[in-house]
Amino acid sequence: MYKIYHNSRCRKSRAGLAYLQEKVKDYQIIEYLKEPLTAKQLEQILLKTGKKPFDFVRKQEEDFKKELKGKKFTDHEWVEILTKNPKLLERPIVESTDKAVLAQPPEEIDTIL
Repeated sequence: MYKIYHNSRCRKSRAGLAYLQEKVKDYQIIEYLKEPLTAKQLEQILLKTGKKPFDFVRKQEEDFKKELKGKKFTDHEWVEILTKNPKLLERPIVESTDKAVLAQPPEEIDTIL
């Protein structure tokens, strides 16, 4: 089963969901703004991507620009920031049993199918 961490108000997230729906039938939609991830959940997803937490920060968000841009944080601190401020998390993220990917562009999903 696949999971998609989704924000229905985001164009890129909707495109990722549509692409996933074309490819697989067994998936779960997780609206992470309504059901925020725990630090442990986010760390597990990040491990599956092989990327750093900062790679998943929405750098165009006003909160990032005003309060975080240019500051140095550890990976653990970024995980905490992202779990406390889920709107800063890039989307959509698609997760399988052993891999995960930021689905931008949506075709990135193919790398974990």
